[in-house]
Amino acid sequence: MLTKEIILHAADGLHARPAGELVKLVKSFDGTSVTLSAAGKKANAASMLGILALGLKSGTPIEITAQGPREEEAAEAVYNLISQL
Repeated sequence: MLTKEIILHAADGLHARPAGELVKLVKSFDGTSVTLSAAGKKANAASMLGILALGLKSGTPIEITAQGPREEEAAEAVYNLISQL
């Protein structure tokens, strides 16, 4: 299991369009699960509704947890995507 932390800097937060990109990215890592945690809530990063339910706004610290055969690659890819928002 690998965990990374990042602060969301997107002015609009993590809304539907970037959440959809994130879901697509996470689903490309077969056999590896990715979870996002923020403000005491946790969501499967392969679930659009789960991500949106977190209500991630600009300035929110996010914990990315990946587990599986490609966990390092998946965590880094999710971190990079969020950092580019």
